[in-house]
Amino acid sequence: MHRILWVVVAIAFVVGLIVPDDSQEQPEECAPRDTRVMAPYAVTGYWVIPRADACVTRRMVEAVHAVGGDTLVTFGPRFSVGQDPGCLMDGRPCAEVPGKEIRHVYTYATSEEFGAGLLRCPGLDRRVESDGRIFYRVSLAASCDDRVHDLVIVSTDGDGLGHLMTEAAAYGMAVFPGLPAAPQLAGKPWEPDLAHTAALNAFTARVLADYRTRFGRSFAGVYQSFELAMRDRGDEDPIVELYTAQHAVVASALPGKKILVSPYIDARRGRGFPPSQAPEGLVDIAATRAGLPMAVAVQDGRGTGKVPVYGVDERDAKVEARLAPVVGDVTYGQAYYGSTRDYIEAAAGRVPSGVELWVNVEGFEPTPVPGECGRVEPLPLRGRTSKSRLDRQVMATGTHAAKIISYGWEPFFTCQDRYDTPSLADDIVNGWQQPIIVGATRKDMNGRAGILVEGYNLRGVALRFGPQGTVVRQEWYGRGRLEWAWVPYVPPPGPYTSITATNEAGQSSTSPYVMSQAGASGGR
Repeated sequence: MHRILWVVVAIAFVVGLIVPDDSQEQPEECAPRDTRVMAPYAVTGYWVIPRADACVTRRMVEAVHAVGGDTLVTFGPRFSVGQDPGCLMDGRPCAEVPGKEIRHVYTYATSEEFGAGLLRCPGLDRRVESDGRIFYRVSLAASCDDRVHDLVIVSTDGDGLGHLMTEAAAYGMAVFPGLPAAPQLAGKPWEPDLAHTAALNAFTARVLADYRTRFGRSFAGVYQSFELAMRDRGDEDPIVELYTAQHAVVASALPGKKILVSPYIDARRGRGFPPSQAPEGLVDIAATRAGLPMAVAVQDGRGTGKVPVYGVDERDAKVEARLAPVVGDVTYGQAYYGSTRDYIEAAAGRVPSGVELWVNVEGFEPTPVPGECGRVEPLPLRGRTSKSRLDRQVMATGTHAAKIISYGWEPFFTCQDRYDTPSLADDIVNGWQQPIIVGATRKDMNGRAGILVEGYNLRGVALRFGPQGTVVRQEWYGRGRLEWAWVPYVPPPGPYTSITATNEAGQSSTSPYVMSQAGASGGR
């Protein structure tokens, strides 16, 4: 599994070969694929960056697959207003077309090469190489004979998305490429500029028609890149209006494909919103799916510091040190309306038909500490987290998440503090068998009182109740989407009981799960 580390140093951008179909094999000079799943972890999907180098893409997909990843997500490039001054056709700027009036010019910088189907108007729509770069000029006019045209100037560094689709197909993985991201409103970058929605939709339709033609079984659906908060959106919300319009285009172009959305939550008092608003936000988002299946992967908020993962017994405890720069040296109750678990549980009570509730656990820290690797660009700076902290985030998803994914594979799972120290991905490989309890409740079985726990890697567990308390071995085990283990045990009087698991592999939980004595699921 040292190949995971190799990905970190093998990120040079070189132009790869064009792969028009994801069933086509990659060049022989790439090392053979290793399709084994070596360390299946609870997180099964990751945001990744398409790479123009086919061999770097293969190693990246192999590394994600080896830790149990079966889903890859990419951000959609920004559909921006303005020209690309570096694009020339026949010695003149690409945005100049003799005999045509050009009303608007948009740019789209991406890492993919399109098929011939993108080029509809002979002579007007063109693919050129200019100054070592590949450009596409695309007209958005309803008819090629129109006098007035809106143009999109697309630039690309190679066919990174095509390589990703090819490798995903070989590893049996699903890919959600990002939809073209809407232009941002001047002065309010958190809102879309709806004045250009018609042009965005026309370009989206062309891109998706190309995807439908070229991509095969690995193409699972699309990711909506324009973010929004999962709270009550109110009437005439501009982001909901964008979603409604663009998702209708997806439904027309890709019937049956899934739309993936990843809204954020913000529990900070005075800036965020309480868990009670999460269900309404989920319903508002679901209403934009235009009849398509939708997965709503709620950002858990721990990476940005907007939402904590404290236990039910920690409301009056001081926030952990990595959160203090965001909310101050105060208690969780003073800083936040609730924990990740509170928001997920609230949303889970009102999941609309046709929607799956996923959770996006943020695989980073709000700020880096000295000597710690992480993200340098784009700002803000983010630090690398630990495997034990990631386990606590998985605990906080509870039993409600149909799937857990994470932003993002690079650089947060692959960076190293030093060349000879492990990455987060390496730590997962070394500790993937550690149990994670996501739910616990009182349950009688065969007339005996006991505790049923749910989670991961629970086969053959012995459960320790309390820091130095009673150890009880499981007497029943089952599995479905999650694993279950039951032990005969009645907790002593008290408000909370902490539970630590050690499984048949000799691995122990990195953090205790805390259950309220009322029997409700607690934990972090």
